[in-house]
Amino acid sequence: MREADTVRTLNCLAQFNEQMVGKEIIEGFRGIWGSAVLLRQFLSVAWLRAIALTGTLAILLVACAESGGPSGPGDPRQRASDRRGSDRDLPAPVALGDGHSILHMEGKKEPVRIGLLLPLTHNQQDVQRVGTALLNAAQLALFEIGNGSVLLIPKDTHGTPQGAEEAARAAISEGAEVLIGPLFSSSVRRAGAVARASNVPMIAFSTDRTVAGDGVYLLSFLPEQEVKRITDFAMSEGYFAFAALVPMSAYGDRVRRSFEHRVSQNGGVVTVMENYPRIAEEMFAPAKTVAEYDRRQRALKSKRDDAFEDQEGLTPGDNDDTETSMVFDPNTGEVLTAEEARARGVVTGQQTWGGVSYQAVLLPEGGTLLRSLAPLLPYFDVDPREVKFLGTGLWDDPTLGKEPSLVGGWYAAPAPKLRAAFAQRYESAFGESAPRIASIAFDATALASALARLPKRDRFASETLSNPNGFSGIDGIFRFLPDGSAERGLAILQVQKDGVEVISPAPTTFQKIEPLIDSYPPAVPGGDDSADLPEYGS
Repeated sequence: MREADTVRTLNCLAQFNEQMVGKEIIEGFRGIWGSAVLLRQFLSVAWLRAIALTGTLAILLVACAESGGPSGPGDPRQRASDRRGSDRDLPAPVALGDGHSILHMEGKKEPVRIGLLLPLTHNQQDVQRVGTALLNAAQLALFEIGNGSVLLIPKDTHGTPQGAEEAARAAISEGAEVLIGPLFSSSVRRAGAVARASNVPMIAFSTDRTVAGDGVYLLSFLPEQEVKRITDFAMSEGYFAFAALVPMSAYGDRVRRSFEHRVSQNGGVVTVMENYPRIAEEMFAPAKTVAEYDRRQRALKSKRDDAFEDQEGLTPGDNDDTETSMVFDPNTGEVLTAEEARARGVVTGQQTWGGVSYQAVLLPEGGTLLRSLAPLLPYFDVDPREVKFLGTGLWDDPTLGKEPSLVGGWYAAPAPKLRAAFAQRYESAFGESAPRIASIAFDATALASALARLPKRDRFASETLSNPNGFSGIDGIFRFLPDGSAERGLAILQVQKDGVEVISPAPTTFQKIEPLIDSYPPAVPGGDDSADLPEYGS
C-alpha cells in the first residue's frame, strides 16, 4: 500500500468509526476527559502486530471531530485543515518519506512519542496472548483519552531480555520520550539500563521491586501490598492467629515473607504455614498439615476412648447409624445411641476433635488451582464458617462463588466497578475478554497520554511521575514510591455465591494511608519471570 493510501485509510476508518459507534463520556485520569472515540476492530490485531514487528509504520491515534460524519472524497490533509476550528479536531496524519519513519501531525508541533515494549511473539501462547492484550488496551486508552498529539511506537520484545534491550534502543532512536513495558523482570532489567543511559523514564509491568528505581517505575500489582491490605483488614476485624498455604514459586516466596512480616508487625502470630507444588494431585499432604488433621484425629480417638471407658459394658462403635452401635458425639463428648444421635443431628462421619490453632488461613492462589486447593481444607475438617479464608488479587474472579468453600472469603483487589466497565469496552472493541493484567497497560498509556499535555520539560520528569497525590485510573488510585514501585488503593471484597461484594471500599486519596514502603520486608534480588504472571498457570 502506498503511503498516501495508508494515510487516507487510517483517516477514513477513524471517521467512519465515530459515525458508527457514537461518543462516550470517559472517566480518565483525575476527572472527565470528555468525548472520545472508541475504536472497534477495523484495524485487526494481526495487522497491528505486523506493524510492530516490521517497524515500517507506527500507529497513529486519530481523534475525529465531535460532529459530522466522514468527509467526502479528497485529500485528507485538506479535510483536516477545514476542521481546525474545533478544539477536538486534529490534522490528518502524514507519513514521512523514508517509509520507516513515524507518522506525525502536519501543520502542528511534533507529536509526543511513547514507546510500547511488549512480547508480541513468544514460544508460549499465554505470554503472546497477554502481549497482544496489553497492546489492545494501550490503543484503547489512547482512543478514549483522545489526545491526538500522542503517537504510540509498539516494539516486540519477543519476551526475552535481549529482545527488550533492542526494542528499547529502537523506540528511543525513533524519539520515544517515555517507555511503557516491558513485562518480565529480566526484560525490565536490560531495557531499563538502556532507558537510564538515555535519560528516558520507563513505566514497566513487572512485579519485581528489585528492577525498579532511578527512572524505572513499576505499574503492577505487588503481592506485598495485597497481603498488607488483607492482613490489616483481617486483624482490624479481630483475627490475630493465622495459617497459610503458599505455592512453591517466586510469587509464593514473596507472599510468605510479606505475610509473616506484616502479621508480626501487627502483633499477630502465624501458627502453621506450608508450601505446596502447583499441581492439584500434590496439594493433599500440605493441606492436611495445615488442617492439623493428624493431631485432631488423635484427639478424637482419645476422646472417644475416654468417653466409652466411662460407660460400663459398652465398647466403641464405628460411629455408624445402625441400631446396635453407640455413637460418640464429638460436639458434646457424650456417648449416644444411634437413635439419639439421629435425633440430635450428630454428624457421624467426623474424623477430628477440636478446632485448629488459627482463626484465618491465607490461600494466595487463583484460577483452577485455587478451586482445587480450597476444598481440601473442608475435606480435612476445616470449616469455612469457623475459619476465615483469605486471598490476594489472584482471587479477583467473579465466578469464585461457584466453589462453596470460598463463599464468605475475603481478598484484596481494586474496586471492581471501573474494571468491569473497562472489560466491557475492551470486549466490545476487540471481540474477546481482556485478561486481568490488561488494565495496567490501559492505565499506563492513559497516564502517559495525560502527562503528554504538559510542557516537554515537565511531562515525564521524576517530580511529575512521583506526584505524592497520585493518579486515578481503571484500577483506582496509584502513585509511584521513591523506590519506583506503585502504591495502590485497594478494596476488600467478599466472595458471594453470585459474585463479589465490596465490604471495605478502596481509598480515594493517599492522605490517610500509611507509607507503604515501611510495611514491606526487604526486597530480595533474583526469582524468575513467572512471578510477573502468577495467574497464568491455571
